[in-house]
Amino acid sequence: MSNYSAIEYINNNNLIGIKAGHSRPDFLNIWMVVVEDRIFARSWGFAEKSWYNTFSKDPQGQIKCGDDIFPVTATIPDDIESITEKINLAYLSKYNKGHNIKYARGIIKEEHVQKTMEFILVRQ
Repeated sequence: MSNYSAIEYINNNNLIGIKAGHSRPDFLNIWMVVVEDRIFARSWGFAEKSWYNTFSKDPQGQIKCGDDIFPVTATIPDDIESITEKINLAYLSKYNKGHNIKYARGIIKEEHVQKTMEFILVRQ
């Protein structure tokens, strides 16, 4: 599966598997959005052992799109201030429906915006 297929999968599916760092045994399903063909996610929880904190220490990991697994490098985007509003809109556009409304409106609040990561697909 190509990198474009990963982006297409993320655009068309609500839950994407993520495995942070090298020590995690399992994938965790989280929300991800695509903005300008770039992949972003925000941490909902603030636990010390969260995927966000794990990636902060070990930026290598994987995302799972259906049956396909892609290696990624996690990073804090250099342009976070200029792209935050687009990420907020992407979250609201994709998730602001049904039982997700409360969480979609929560994930765009500042404490979650501060936990934004970009996932760069590693060419295989």
